[in-house]
Amino acid sequence: MAEKHPVARPLYDAAMYQFDVPEASYWEDTTDTRSSYPPLQRSESCDVAIIGGGYTGLSAAYHLCRDHQLDVRVLEAGHLGWGASGRNGGFCSVGGEGVGAEGMIRRYGLEAARHYYRSQVEAVGLVANILREENIDAERVGDGEIDIACSEKSYRRLKAHAELQFSALGLDTRVLSAAEMAEQYFASPMQFGGAIMRPTFGLHPLRFVLGLANAAARHGAVLHSGSEVLEWTRDRQMHRLVTAAGMLRAKYVVVAANGFMPEHLHSGLSGRVLPLISSIVVTRPLSAVEQAAHRWQTDCPSITAMNLLNYFRRLPDGRILFGGRGSANGAPQMAARNYTRLIARFHQLFPQWREVAIDYRWHGLVCMTRRLTPALGQFDDDPSAFFGFGYHGNGVNTSVWTGRQIAQWIGTRKRNDDKIPESIPRVMLGLPQKFPLASLRLSYIRAALAALRLADRLNG
Repeated sequence: MAEKHPVARPLYDAAMYQFDVPEASYWEDTTDTRSSYPPLQRSESCDVAIIGGGYTGLSAAYHLCRDHQLDVRVLEAGHLGWGASGRNGGFCSVGGEGVGAEGMIRRYGLEAARHYYRSQVEAVGLVANILREENIDAERVGDGEIDIACSEKSYRRLKAHAELQFSALGLDTRVLSAAEMAEQYFASPMQFGGAIMRPTFGLHPLRFVLGLANAAARHGAVLHSGSEVLEWTRDRQMHRLVTAAGMLRAKYVVVAANGFMPEHLHSGLSGRVLPLISSIVVTRPLSAVEQAAHRWQTDCPSITAMNLLNYFRRLPDGRILFGGRGSANGAPQMAARNYTRLIARFHQLFPQWREVAIDYRWHGLVCMTRRLTPALGQFDDDPSAFFGFGYHGNGVNTSVWTGRQIAQWIGTRKRNDDKIPESIPRVMLGLPQKFPLASLRLSYIRAALAALRLADRLNG
């Protein structure tokens, strides 16, 4: 039973939760396809109410309306795509977990690991299909994700990892020598070879999420921006969601909030997530001559094969997007210092671009769980309330697939007697364990980051 809970103090600085202020990003500046979705302003009712207007919630709404003809409403605290869905790096790639292929095989067994990674490949295809079928111009580029080894030792580990992905998990992964990297992709003094995995591509994340919103609306979903859910209770057989200006009654509720999880709304949400700040900078457009200084010739998204990785890619207008770990608490002064460190890391990888101006800087929240896998399921005390979260920095495809799974679960439950769909990998089924002493999660984060930095220095 969902009950009213007092509003908890946000984990990070209040600057991270200004729902009425769009994040000043490159994506916001290059999106001109917005539709108007007014706030909920009176009492309404529906079959399914969805908390969160990002990829998970909009995918659930899209598939519930298109495939099952249900009455669906989405409640988003900011604008549609305000959170991580509209401010991430735009990597549509296989991943979604923090345990790694080797760790997943050890923990869950080979067949369960294969099932999970098959669902990831399927999820990338799902995004590609939606882009095509709904005619969404999200600037799709690239055909694989490149992992970069930053030392000889790292290359040996990456090679073994890629070979395991290929042989044991059936993933389309190929090892690249340092020479192949420089000849086919780009050159860097910190590049010692790599591996490429397909399918993966880059996209404009905010254009995609807004295109998905428009598609969901065309199929009948009613979307509300500026409608933060302040209270969630049960009234007989109906859920009751209260916003600042309205109230929504629904047979089913889907929680799709990820790193910006409103933990106070339901006891089952409290302490389940570990949000981490991730930051991005984007350069001015680089000329062909400037790109040639690092032999740049790819649109494939790329990451460094490290515990504290960096991710980067060339954008269609010639800019370079570069991301990595964010500040400790999200406060503006600490964020500014972190951007300085992030830019220094960018210059370390690509020293020929030290004089290239940085035009954009922004940050958001990546969502992790204690078990280091995504979470999808029903609340233990209420089979009419569903959730999907915990994408570990790889939410573009994982969240869209999760939203579709929730839609299929709700849409077919009368026909299958509420059986758990067999298509859901068991590694992501159900709520993850709570973090002990959840109020100390920022301390956990600082300790974990320090340990990972040390591991990266020791392991090369």
